Amino acid sequence: MNSAKRQFGLWLALCLSLPVFNAGAQNGTELAPDKARIANYWTGERRAAAIPRDLVIDHRGLGYLKGRDGVLHPYGHNVAFEITATGTPAPAAGKPSGGSGDTTPPSVDGMDPAPGATIGASYTFAATVADASGLRSVTFKIAKNGARAKSFSATNTSGSVWSVGLQGFTDGSWTWQVVAKDKAGNTTTSQNQGFTVNTTSGGGGGNVITNARWSGGAVQKAAGRVYFEMPYNGGWGGFVCSGTVATDETAGRSLIVTAAHCVYDDANKVFARNVLFIPDQDDGGTDKTDLNCGNDPMGCWLPTFGVVDTNWTTRTFPNNVAWDYAYYVVSDTGAHTGTTVPSAALDQTAGALAISFDPVSHDTMDSSDYTTALGYSYKDDPNFMYCAQDMTTNGTANWWLADCGLSGGASGGPWVQPMDDALGSGPIISVNSWGYVDRFGNSLPGMAGAKLVDTSANCVFGAAKQLPFPTTPPADGKAGSAVTCP
Repeated sequence: MNSAKRQFGLWLALCLSLPVFNAGAQNGTELAPDKARIANYWTGERRAAAIPRDLVIDHRGLGYLKGRDGVLHPYGHNVAFEITATGTPAPAAGKPSGGSGDTTPPSVDGMDPAPGATIGASYTFAATVADASGLRSVTFKIAKNGARAKSFSATNTSGSVWSVGLQGFTDGSWTWQVVAKDKAGNTTTSQNQGFTVNTTSGGGGGNVITNARWSGGAVQKAAGRVYFEMPYNGGWGGFVCSGTVATDETAGRSLIVTAAHCVYDDANKVFARNVLFIPDQDDGGTDKTDLNCGNDPMGCWLPTFGVVDTNWTTRTFPNNVAWDYAYYVVSDTGAHTGTTVPSAALDQTAGALAISFDPVSHDTMDSSDYTTALGYSYKDDPNFMYCAQDMTTNGTANWWLADCGLSGGASGGPWVQPMDDALGSGPIISVNSWGYVDRFGNSLPGMAGAKLVDTSANCVFGAAKQLPFPTTPPADGKAGSAVTCP
């Protein structure tokens, strides 16, 4: 009798410790067995251990995965990001300890903008820097009204000219200087030169929002958190991104647009596994993300597979940033768990935002290019956050919001242009992709977004609408398709 009671007690304790999901009827459908397994997989411990899928680029152009603790993990290479305990960048491996005989520091002249110049919201800074023994680095330090200067690594663009294009300047008085180091260890620091920023004459002028909580509208209902696993630390680890239900006008499925790095691990060459989508997790309340889909406004959905461009899979970040867009495909049956909803189809319950593959505004003299980027920044859990300002470009592959301060977890969230503030809606023209870190590993302002216009994004979208659902659950790392587009 006592033995039976002990067995019952153990059974009851086990049942109470397991996450509870409603795997029964959901408006005429039942949660498919493979989806039920994934839903129950996301225990509180696993959810708490998930980290943002936050990819960044350092001053050398190398890609890193930024951990929750701020540590930068090499991504697709083995070059560690190192700084000394005093906050000074560690010397490069193999650097000679002297004896070159060169004691002459680099020369710096031809600084542009020149003293007293007036620029707009964006400008390409340049200087002529030369040294007989060769240059190790050229850094531009820029500050507004005596504030702490920010450092930007310049690139040798032609001859002895070093430059970097910068955006997001605001009206007022600024200063800048050049710090040049040669290979022998000699350093030259130029004098500070003053310049003025006038965005009225220089372009732009929209109200800049760096990081604030969004509230209401269609975009809040359609956007949500994406939990998934990818290879990490020798096994599989949990990650979190953002995504948005997209208008697809296709029966039998719903599509979530997000970043490719939230769907396919281009370093380890596998698709994500155990994917879980929580729309409108920020319902205006204070409950943080947890394992209970029953207390989220619309419960949770379990995507079946992802779709990316082949170019994302055959290259490695940051050499594939032009293709950092992707889609998760969700069945309209057997994919929902948790809260009772009006329809088992994700797009019917959460609504959807249209994706625009048409030309968009950027670098205009007015604020027709004012763009809103949104996402679930992990450090602001449970808040749905946004940044907004006039949009410019970063190279030929990416759009750029220069002052955006969204943090890890926002990757894959939508860029909307223009945003209808009354409806909280508008066309999606990009998704949150990547940012920069300085020499000390600190995140720099700014967010890049892949271009959807004149790219394969529309072709990949078309494939996501047509590819058949697999007849059996895909194996780990195989839940997706890489599409070759014209």
